Amino acid sequence: MLRLKTGIAGSGAIGLAYAAWISHSQHDVAVWSPQTGSAQLLQSEPLRATGLLEEAFQVSYALSAEELATGVDVIIIALPLNGHRVVMDALLPHLRTGQIVIVSSMASLSSLYLYEGALKRGIEITVASFGTTALTARRKGPVNVHIMTKRPSLGVSCLPVSQRGLALDVCKSLFGSDFKTEENPLSSMLSNTSAVGHVPLALFNWTRIERGEDWPQYYYMTSSTAEVINALDAERRSLASVFGWSLPSFAQKLRQSFNIESVELADVAEELHRKRGGPAGPTRIETRYVWEDVPYGLLFTLALGRIANVAMPATEAIVATAGLIVGEALLTANDLIEALGLSTETVQGLLSRVNVGSPCKDALC
Repeated sequence: MLRLKTGIAGSGAIGLAYAAWISHSQHDVAVWSPQTGSAQLLQSEPLRATGLLEEAFQVSYALSAEELATGVDVIIIALPLNGHRVVMDALLPHLRTGQIVIVSSMASLSSLYLYEGALKRGIEITVASFGTTALTARRKGPVNVHIMTKRPSLGVSCLPVSQRGLALDVCKSLFGSDFKTEENPLSSMLSNTSAVGHVPLALFNWTRIERGEDWPQYYYMTSSTAEVINALDAERRSLASVFGWSLPSFAQKLRQSFNIESVELADVAEELHRKRGGPAGPTRIETRYVWEDVPYGLLFTLALGRIANVAMPATEAIVATAGLIVGEALLTANDLIEALGLSTETVQGLLSRVNVGSPCKDALC
């Protein structure tokens, strides 16, 4: 097996979980956090994992984006969505032709922003996108992470499309999951159901969040909340169909990820609660379930809906409700919509951009 030098941008739960998992897979790992903080303890202390792994790992800590990018074969961006553009801008001057960047998980077509930004600099990189994370985890301390779940199957897309075989091999080597290629990062993005599930769940339990209560998420994904999630999910799938894809529902993805037998979403949530008892819902009003998933999930989906001329009244209503609750600044927080030039884009134009490198002349094929 080829030993890959891997750099991870992000030291939250997923970043540390990836560092532990990839180290366990016998690859070299360095971690960089764009926000100086306690993760620097990795310079002197081991990374300790519990849950699916019960081990301690010695990983490197990079002091800058330049140090992380220098000398590594693969870079994984494992950050909150609102940090993608800032970190990508920090990495772009230091990337080199031939490197592979994995965006996990990707939303708002951030991988397209990175790929096109590199091309403008004359750099040819491979950018892989996950529609969700390969692992689920909770950070238990500055250098401690509890790994709860390894997804048995995961989709991965690639820019340019011609390099997806390479991207697939690298992802399998790092994580060992059953990776399956997806057509392009737009299909990966539309496959990401985090915002569809997170935002209604957070808004309809907002008083619990304000009070800092301990509340298990799936227990409070009641039938009424599930119906709203289903409405948003139906609009997501309708949008995807205009771009040429038939995507699984939110409930189907939960069933696949966690081996659930129930079919209807409310029943799936109830079974998940019985089996797992959690995870706990957010307890801070700064929760990513709103501050990331509204602007970088639902608002971006609405931007695509305007391109595709798809009505999305349920999504619009939930976005408006979130703006009422936390303030209208939320509605202008996405820094990728304008950067990608979506206001003047077309369905065919966007498909051509995300299918770059495809042997197929027609982006719809």
